[in-house]
Amino acid sequence: MTKVEAFNGQSIIEEIYNAVSHGIGALLSVAGTVVMIVYATMYSDVMGIVSAALYGASLIILYSVSSLYHGMVNRKAKKVFQICDHCSIFILIWGTYIPVALSLVGGAMGWVIFGFQGVCAIVGIVLNAINLKKFHKVSLVLYLLMGWAVVITADTVFSLIDATGFWLLLGGGLAYTGGVYFYVKNNKYMHLVWHLFVITGSVLHYFFVLRCCL
Repeated sequence: MTKVEAFNGQSIIEEIYNAVSHGIGALLSVAGTVVMIVYATMYSDVMGIVSAALYGASLIILYSVSSLYHGMVNRKAKKVFQICDHCSIFILIWGTYIPVALSLVGGAMGWVIFGFQGVCAIVGIVLNAINLKKFHKVSLVLYLLMGWAVVITADTVFSLIDATGFWLLLGGGLAYTGGVYFYVKNNKYMHLVWHLFVITGSVLHYFFVLRCCL
């Protein structure tokens, strides 16, 4: 059994696919971030530009860290990057909310959304850093809580977007959530399927942000 297999139950070929899939996601994130910042510079305000940059950074961080984690074979390095990989999910969820909170909603409510997501993200990151395995289920609940917290402010958010924006937002949320089913499965290539769901969710939310928040 190889070190990769011994560490997370994934075969070497599975880890190659996992690394490549999110490596492609990282490249798309870099290109998408450039487009967002240019678009925000042309059509939005300072808050829109900052929101676009932070959201783009969260995409780049998640996909880069994930690709590096899955591509590593050194056991010690892989263990460190596994923690970073799980922490980056919190960063992406918070990052995705930033344009919604600060650019789309704005005002006091926008800052409340920003603060709530930030606190949840920080708590999740700290728990993962303390003991990733022990708090695995807690992290999963936090992911879902943060992701679907938008329903609390649904009246406000939905009043500010059109039908296309609504379906992009909902579709992205469903893609992320639906992917969790494959994430918790141990069957061969299920983690790759999870990655594809994550990429789909990111693409849909990216176009939501571009269309409705900037």
